[in-house]
Amino acid sequence: MKTIDTLGDLRGKRVLVRSDFNVPLDGDRITDDGRIRAALPTLKRLLDAGAKVVVMAHLGRPKGEVKPEFSLAPVAKRLEELLGAPVKLAKDVVGDDAKATVESLQEGEVALLENIRFDPRETSKDEAQREELAKALAKFADAYVSDGFGVVHRKQASVYDIAKLLPSAAGLLVLKEIESLRKATDNPERPYAVVLGGSKVSDKLGVIANLLTKADMLLIGGGMAYTFLKAQGYEVGKSLLEEDQVPTVQRYLEEAKANGVEIVLPVDVVAAEAFAADAKFEVVDADAIPADLMGLDIGPKSQEIFAEKIASAKTVAWNGPMGVFEFEAFAGGTKAVAKAMSEGDCFSVVGGGDSAAAVRLLGFDESTFSHISTGGGASLELLEGKELPGIAVLED
Repeated sequence: MKTIDTLGDLRGKRVLVRSDFNVPLDGDRITDDGRIRAALPTLKRLLDAGAKVVVMAHLGRPKGEVKPEFSLAPVAKRLEELLGAPVKLAKDVVGDDAKATVESLQEGEVALLENIRFDPRETSKDEAQREELAKALAKFADAYVSDGFGVVHRKQASVYDIAKLLPSAAGLLVLKEIESLRKATDNPERPYAVVLGGSKVSDKLGVIANLLTKADMLLIGGGMAYTFLKAQGYEVGKSLLEEDQVPTVQRYLEEAKANGVEIVLPVDVVAAEAFAADAKFEVVDADAIPADLMGLDIGPKSQEIFAEKIASAKTVAWNGPMGVFEFEAFAGGTKAVAKAMSEGDCFSVVGGGDSAAAVRLLGFDESTFSHISTGGGASLELLEGKELPGIAVLED
């Protein structure tokens, strides 16, 4: 894969960088700046090389419209604090203010274009429209660096089309992500355990199908576990259930048995009458969930079993929480998985999205994990064995 080194001497050159600054906001306050911090090594590397850095990023889903609540202004402020250098925020994407902002850049300075998704061409399915935006962006720079891992699975103007128009390279974050995730999926040290959670089994069908040929153990928690329990003939009360996926899951259980892959499901769950932080809850056996209750976390026995399985593994990949970790009463399962991974003697990869947010929210030291991905969807597609267009376009 092409790296920043392959771009040659960058002093005085303008470098366009695609970062992923899709951070959670409370009003205009950033509640988790993990993705901004993850972008710093690449930006500092380019600034140290004397480049004029022009950053593109998105925030939320403005759907091609200019929406003030999705402005990158809070990101520009936080990036400036973390970099310790001024960050000039353009008022548009490729308009007059963006042009003026980019032209005013000096060596070692940073400009941030306004939310790239304010322009409908960014996410257009029409290749000609995407190319039109990519050509406008290409006029801003001499080279392009892809460092937004959270979007490399998307064929978008600032991710895919732009890389075909300028000398291009992968940033330090994207290189680290690909190296770590491929280490966990292509040639893992065994035993290889994968922990899957989150709400819907349908979101992870492709991942499960791929892992049934690669993993030694699949630990299933979160809302998706109830479809597995139903597939085993258990009633799941008011728990989240995808009834239409039960036959598929039954087939997966048979395939796992035939392939010698161990499927580990909850043996008990923390159940409540309602989805609420203050809901009255109780621990019940997974094969005896009352009709009026819903499972909102894996139970204490399950937490012990999952922790023991993780402790026995040499490679662990995790994608998706075990329960509603945002509510203290239903955070135990997610905490147990994170603790076992952080303390284990294994190569541990946390697959972005809610799992990465949980690690930070629950107060774990990020350095105790081998790698915490910044891209939920992208890491899932790598686990699924898919080719990522934003990566393929950068390969030699």
